[in-house]
Amino acid sequence: MAAKTFKMTAAGKAELERELESLKTEGRIDIAEKLKVARSYGDLSENSEYDEAKSEQAKIEARITELEYQLDHAEIVEAADKDAVSMGSVVTVKRLSDDVEATYEIVGFAQSNPAEGKISDESPVGKALMGSKIGATVVVEAPIGNLEFEIISIGN
Repeated sequence: MAAKTFKMTAAGKAELERELESLKTEGRIDIAEKLKVARSYGDLSENSEYDEAKSEQAKIEARITELEYQLDHAEIVEAADKDAVSMGSVVTVKRLSDDVEATYEIVGFAQSNPAEGKISDESPVGKALMGSKIGATVVVEAPIGNLEFEIISIGN
């Protein structure tokens, strides 16, 4: 079975590389210090600080493993057509039902963070926008019903 590739922009890959380096250095140093302090409290069987630090250590190590896998299987994708929405595009859309505008950056799944306006090309909105041009109306199937968006601008 072939390994899954993770589509991402060059900037997105660099961002993941920075996070990985930070976790491998500061993250591991911080958790080692927390474990050292927690051990100094004595009996580990009833030491909630130690249990919490071990849990945090497991989360950091799991994230490091996840990032290493994603970076090892990264596929850098850059915008091919500057006039159409593609990976790396920054798209401003207007929801036709209420004229609310929103701006999204189309990124790979590994980079997506809707709170920061970064949506995956695999998400319902991302899929609907891919390949569309300025002025186009796209329909997104959502649990609350179909949403229609007009593409206002595309930047890369």
